[in-house]
Amino acid sequence: MAAHAKAPRLVAELAAEFAGTLILILFGTGVVAQVVAAGLGNHDSVSWAWGLGVTFGVYTAARISGAHLNPAVTLAFAVFKGFAWRKVLPYTAAQTLGAFVAALLVRWNYDEVLTTVDPGRTLKTQFVFSTLPGNGSLPVPLWGAFRDQVIGTAILVFLIFAVVDELNVAPGANLFPVVIGLIVVAIGMAWGANAGYAINPARDFGPRLASFITGYATAWRDQYGELYFWVPIVAPLIGGVVGAGLYRLLIARFLPVTGLEVGRVPTENEGI
Repeated sequence: MAAHAKAPRLVAELAAEFAGTLILILFGTGVVAQVVAAGLGNHDSVSWAWGLGVTFGVYTAARISGAHLNPAVTLAFAVFKGFAWRKVLPYTAAQTLGAFVAALLVRWNYDEVLTTVDPGRTLKTQFVFSTLPGNGSLPVPLWGAFRDQVIGTAILVFLIFAVVDELNVAPGANLFPVVIGLIVVAIGMAWGANAGYAINPARDFGPRLASFITGYATAWRDQYGELYFWVPIVAPLIGGVVGAGLYRLLIARFLPVTGLEVGRVPTENEGI
């Protein structure tokens, strides 16, 4: 059997981040398109499909890149876990590109159904691809959505740090992707009303861009006409660092040192 070609380490990691995020968004935006445009499913199916998308995306990429799949996670690992700062922007670009390509595939596949339900490409189906305050219908202002995204992402990253910390009670038998998926399911069920739980800048910006170039002229604004696209970018980046910092402050510094803390994140020594 021929040996696999040895790709440069960073190239391999970026390919994994692209593929893992693509898988995540195929399930996430796909289920919202099915519920909104075809009337098949409900809020619970949306939450479960997003969580399963995260699980499958993490299984796809974890061995190679650590499966961040989220710029907020990448930034938090850089701040608190020694992840190489020079990789933060490349990881973010790969994640965003994966989300963009996945959203284009969903947009293409559901074009006939979306056109039937919303021929004008309005906010009625815009949130298939990107989030809105109050999911486009509840009276949530821009800054209320911002607050929500800081809190939601802080919860996500706090729990990710807990799950990957081998000094804590980390899941065994390669089950940590399942647990991370369940975290996203829980956040969707408990923290989805105010801003659609983007909790991931790549998840929101990539599909938002895909929707804009395929006919959604209002993609950058919310239902009130305010420029909104920056909220699910900036707020999760802040929330991720807050969540990771709280984990370090409240939990990590009190754990007994019984082994090496791995967290499955490539370090500088593993870089190219």
